[in-house]
Amino acid sequence: MGQLMTATNHLPSPIGSFDAYLAIVNGFTRLDAEQEYALACRFRDQNDLDAAQQLILANLRHVPYIAKSYSGYGLPQPDLVQEGNVGLMKALKRFDPEQGVRLISFAVHWIRAEMHEFIIKNWRIVKIATTKAQRKVFFNLRKSKKQLGWMTESEARKIAADLDIDVDTLRQMEGRMERSDMAFDSSPDDSDQTHQFSPSTYLQDTNLEPSAQVEALEQEKMQLSGLSNALQQLDERSRDIIKQRWLSESKSTLHELADQYQVSAERIRQLENNAIKKLKNGLSNVYSVEL
Repeated sequence: MGQLMTATNHLPSPIGSFDAYLAIVNGFTRLDAEQEYALACRFRDQNDLDAAQQLILANLRHVPYIAKSYSGYGLPQPDLVQEGNVGLMKALKRFDPEQGVRLISFAVHWIRAEMHEFIIKNWRIVKIATTKAQRKVFFNLRKSKKQLGWMTESEARKIAADLDIDVDTLRQMEGRMERSDMAFDSSPDDSDQTHQFSPSTYLQDTNLEPSAQVEALEQEKMQLSGLSNALQQLDERSRDIIKQRWLSESKSTLHELADQYQVSAERIRQLENNAIKKLKNGLSNVYSVEL
């Protein structure tokens, strides 16, 4: 595929003047079945990239026609055509001329698959079709509906039966597809209420603001200073128990401290609880002074 992409990287691009592109691709020489078969055999058997290029050029005219069926999604036709051209090249890589079908008949699946992938990724910021059944509805609902607006119950049942899905899945996708997109930033003309609910307002991250960073740094300093002062108020044994139980990377167990101080594990637990209470009181006093 990489060699094929390299060999065809100077193909006309649909990005730019689309009308000019259509004129170019429609001007390429058509191939009859015998010519196409011979070129396909050369590419398959000899990896002849010149033959591959001739096959691609002769079939580019079909991709814009396929792209027209997806015009209802509001995406630029040149972008869809470009994705479809990638699908055409992928199809050629897998094409077997001995099957007795024309290249474009075989390639339609690959062309549509690339366009589908592009639409799913770009039609909305959030994917609206995640399961196979939902994707089926996504690409068939618009052409199945007889009118704009919400479907009637009888229309929903008929379309669901035609697509071989349940009505709930159909209704769920209808709601997603009919939902309008919201601009990330509110415009200057928007009301205060509209601005309040725009994503730029409620998705903003204030953690990196200078004032928030300074406040967090001062808070951390105060906590460390308070903890240090509170620890100094403990007796040496209690202070050592707290450090070994809570402040050391390799924390000691109650039984290890019991062996160290030649007391029971229950006594160590009592000393630990008393020390924690004194620390809490000491920290509370520090914060009340700071405030």
